[in-house]
Amino acid sequence: MQPVIEAKNLGVEFFRSRRRQMSLREIVFKRRNTAPRDTFWALKDVSFTVAKGEAVGLIGGNGGGKSTLLKMIAGTLIPDEGAVKVRGGVAPLIELTGGFLGELSGRDNVYLAAGLHGLSKRQIDERYDEIVDFAGPQVRDAMDQSFRHYSSGMKVRLAFGLITTIDQPVVLVDEVLAVGDRAFRERCYARMENMLAGGKTLFLVSHSEPDLKRFAERGLYLRSGRLAGDGSITEMLEQYHHESDDS
Repeated sequence: MQPVIEAKNLGVEFFRSRRRQMSLREIVFKRRNTAPRDTFWALKDVSFTVAKGEAVGLIGGNGGGKSTLLKMIAGTLIPDEGAVKVRGGVAPLIELTGGFLGELSGRDNVYLAAGLHGLSKRQIDERYDEIVDFAGPQVRDAMDQSFRHYSSGMKVRLAFGLITTIDQPVVLVDEVLAVGDRAFRERCYARMENMLAGGKTLFLVSHSEPDLKRFAERGLYLRSGRLAGDGSITEMLEQYHHESDDS
């Protein structure tokens, strides 16, 4: 069976500082014309495969490359080296409210964002109540108000409810389980467990060990942009702690 996700020799190079204006020539030929000290590799030579239904936790310190890797799997960031192939669609729980427009109402944002993910108006109509019910009564009462007037918690509730109703085989989660109050987190946990029970493939970034152990069976350990380990989630957490203690 073909893997759902296949990454080969992924590499992403970033400029250390964006304060200085870069010329078009520097942007196009950045490796040739920019001094090495001006750039760094956020990811380098990262290769792995993920089978359908696997739950993978990404482990590593800040700046290790975890969020960068998720963005490449989501297709929002193009690698400078190598390639990543995803078979099927992706539900990205990354920067949840990034695609919502402040001047639109909550209702209009649901139809816009769901449409951008490929849902028809009829499909959105069928799922609308489920999305809003998940977000809670406070959000339901504000669905015809401008999204810019929502609290940060209301924005996340609505976005999470929307993205998790989109039927995609791969789910990418970047720290969103840490937001909201306890009752909301428990609803998020229950929905995540239902998605896994339904055979979806999960990539989870979290600084919460209990969350990683609860949802992930396998761990990928990223250290300074390189894949430093690939094994059970327990083994990878132990390796990460051991190396952190020694540093």
